[in-house]
Amino acid sequence: MFTGIITDIGTVRTADQRGDLKIVVDCGYDMAGVDLGASIACSGACLTVVDKGDGWFAADLSAETVSKTAPGLWQQGARLNLERALRLGDELGGHLVTGHVDGLAEVIGLCPEGDSTRIDLAVSADLGPMIAPKGSVTLDGVSLTVNDVRDEEGRTHFSINVIPHTAEHTTFSDLSVGRLLNVEIDVLARYLQRMMAARSSH
Repeated sequence: MFTGIITDIGTVRTADQRGDLKIVVDCGYDMAGVDLGASIACSGACLTVVDKGDGWFAADLSAETVSKTAPGLWQQGARLNLERALRLGDELGGHLVTGHVDGLAEVIGLCPEGDSTRIDLAVSADLGPMIAPKGSVTLDGVSLTVNDVRDEEGRTHFSINVIPHTAEHTTFSDLSVGRLLNVEIDVLARYLQRMMAARSSH
């Protein structure tokens, strides 16, 4: 489990397609304190550390993971939002995040609001019912609060605000219209949707 509070920005050093895709990520973590087999969320996708060294770790990505995550994330030079797995007793600063990507959100607008930036996004209509005003959503691993939600043109549009601190400490400092972001809906909404679907089928 994670919290959606980013603690480092990593850079993909190498990406080698073998049976699976193997990436090596340069990071600022003290890897002596990270065990092989540990989980690190990489822009919202929970990956397993399969090798490590001073200032880097390696992870394998299955074809399923690559197909369900934003294009361009797993190539050399890509910047990734990193978060180590939550430990019992850690402060829960964001919300509970599983590291399982539910879909993609397209950035459709960027607008300065005071010192912050309002980001307008669109997701597929099937994710729409699970995104709620003032609820939580995870974008590229970052825990954020939804401003508003509206259904338009077969998709669901919603907006969030990114404060300067968040932009500075995540990959959101260089967002652009058209970019795709990994989305994880709130875990409670995921279970509620499943319960409602099961109830309606009986």
